[in-house]
Amino acid sequence: MTKAEEKRSRRRRAKSPNGRATVAATIPTPIAESLPLEPEMFINRELSWLDFNDRVLFEAAEVTNRLLERVKFAAIFATNLDEFFMIRVAGIERKVAAGIAVPGPDGRTPTELLRAVRAKAQSSLDRHAALITREFLPGLAAAGIEIVPYESLTEQQRESVTRRFEREIYPILTPQAIDRGRRFPHVSNRSLNLIAALSLPDGTRFARVKIPATLPRFVPVVNGGVADRSQPLVFTWLEQVVAANLDRLFAGADIVASYPFHVTRDSDIELDEDDGDDDEVNLMTVMRESIAQRAFGPVVRLMIDRTMPDDVRAWLLENLRVTDEDLYIVDGPLATEDLWELAAIDRPDLKDPPFTPAPVPGLSSIPGQEPEDIFALIRERDILIRHPYQSFGAVVDFLRAAAVDPNVVAIKQTLYRIGRDSPLIPLLVEARDDDTQVAVLVELKARFDEENNITWAEQLERHGVHVAYGLAGLKTHCKATLVVRREPSGLRRYVHLSTGNYNASTARVYEDIGYMTARDDIGADVSDLFNVLTGFAQQETYRSIWVAPGNFRAELLAAIDREIAMHQRSGNGRLIFKINSLVDRLSIRALYKASRAGVKIDLIVRGACCLRPGVPGWSENIRVISLIGRFLEHSRIYYFGNEGRDEVYMGSADLMERNLDRRVEVVFPIDDRGWSEEIRDELLPAYFRDTVNAWELQPDGSYRRVETPVGEEPFDVHSWLMKRFRVPQDWALNAARFRGPQQVPLPTPA
Repeated sequence: MTKAEEKRSRRRRAKSPNGRATVAATIPTPIAESLPLEPEMFINRELSWLDFNDRVLFEAAEVTNRLLERVKFAAIFATNLDEFFMIRVAGIERKVAAGIAVPGPDGRTPTELLRAVRAKAQSSLDRHAALITREFLPGLAAAGIEIVPYESLTEQQRESVTRRFEREIYPILTPQAIDRGRRFPHVSNRSLNLIAALSLPDGTRFARVKIPATLPRFVPVVNGGVADRSQPLVFTWLEQVVAANLDRLFAGADIVASYPFHVTRDSDIELDEDDGDDDEVNLMTVMRESIAQRAFGPVVRLMIDRTMPDDVRAWLLENLRVTDEDLYIVDGPLATEDLWELAAIDRPDLKDPPFTPAPVPGLSSIPGQEPEDIFALIRERDILIRHPYQSFGAVVDFLRAAAVDPNVVAIKQTLYRIGRDSPLIPLLVEARDDDTQVAVLVELKARFDEENNITWAEQLERHGVHVAYGLAGLKTHCKATLVVRREPSGLRRYVHLSTGNYNASTARVYEDIGYMTARDDIGADVSDLFNVLTGFAQQETYRSIWVAPGNFRAELLAAIDREIAMHQRSGNGRLIFKINSLVDRLSIRALYKASRAGVKIDLIVRGACCLRPGVPGWSENIRVISLIGRFLEHSRIYYFGNEGRDEVYMGSADLMERNLDRRVEVVFPIDDRGWSEEIRDELLPAYFRDTVNAWELQPDGSYRRVETPVGEEPFDVHSWLMKRFRVPQDWALNAARFRGPQQVPLPTPA
């Protein structure tokens, strides 16, 4: 084995926070010794994820959704698919290129999987393109938002657009000729481009023009793009404007034709963190170098439309060094993630009614009321916060209180995806003084947020905040804040743990749950965790919390085994998990084992699910649903019946090998009985009542939309929660409303 291969091998091994491989040692024997399952019992992860993205596409096609909400879902579909190719498809292609033919859990080899992924992705792209051209464009035009092809503009409109081209577009463009003296240029990832065919005295030549990503994709034709109900908004496509004015770029040449194309590259950064063993090389340096290399990954997808002739297509494939298998042809516009621009148009009549998150009593700033003592409230009882239904301002206020309180002696926080305009960073800077130690772990390896996180980390360091950058071989994905306060009884710890990121923007559209507590055991656990994250502490077991890759897998599998034993004794075994993905093979085996023992299992899995429910003899006691709706379901909840002494855990971890073995995750208990009962009796059953957003996974791996029973009204869990948390007129009198609606029984599995 070469030195490079040895390094890669070490990186692939699952590591604990102290760097030691621990996975095999932490698997309980009953699960570890389970017989291997047939491939038919595993649904392929990539194909399951594509099914999830098709459910997003369904929301774009759903005519009961408002038009610009449908456009938003189409943009989400395109953005999701871009990232899928940049990471997952790129990984499969690397295996194929390396000659790896080992079948995956579902029995497919990488080559077979790549073939299936390509076919499924092309089918989805066809439906997506048809939706845009046949429904969105006519529908938007009828609503007064016209996206007009350049050739259909009137002469007056073309003159207006040409003036805009000369003023705002032409100075940015860079034509790149391609001939013997000028090689084929580098085509950047996710870029939209034109190939121009030019007739010159010495024959036909090709040139490339990149469509600037800094300019709006939809060029205003009238009204300057400002919504005015008295006349329609009119836009045209930026690439068509450039194509119509190519003669300005290639003066003296005869423009034969031009054709758009869109490129997606392998963007999965694989850090050579072992180089960090040299103290002179730090993680930030490695990250900067890796980000720079991302732009030069091999092409994994080339998208063109049907106008490109075969000879131009062959020439482009050759120069991009891709094959027909990487080619996707659509009958519609390319780079459709730019539909976000249309979704942002100020037309409230074409969007869902705005929703204002409710303040958290005592925590969020409420107009007309004096702020309460946040620390006294947390000492009195644990606090549960439901985003986006309750305000992220509660988290900001918690940190603000800590930043200005002279009795606070330490603040520690993990930051994964922070956002571009974080309200937390100024507070962390403000808190830093001679009497308060502020330590922040900024995860530089948060995919596609690396540059943003580097910027925040540098800003914090400039202001004297202690900044750590994560652990070699692991991503720090947990969401934790620790505040240490000096009080008459001594030092007391206050903790905020969450299922979602400390990101004010995503907190308005992601469904997540935060938990504030002053419990001694959790406070001590989180203190120990930060010692692992920022120092050389070595710890794999904790008092109350479950930490990956230390004890989480072992605790989870042991809890499932315990549920099996209790069911065999009392007959009321019960498991309910709400997660984003279910991929981990050991977890799936454990759930199959529990089902075969008779334990009733309900799973809410938004994205990829590799478990096959409803299979006689294996999983007839398991039901799986997925919810796609107004808000992104993001919280992770683990419920165990525990023979009537139910337990509820929440956290940042999904059941995927990466979360269990290659990320630092925290899953924490909800020890407050009032909150755990509300989750058990109200929140989780509400998801299973949903007949608007829910899809049920079938034994054959397909998804069937859950229908409203005859004689009943449709139930939308997102609407139900918005109504539940609608701000009352008088908060002082109505705060009790936020303890929940009428209780409903736990669902009975199908």
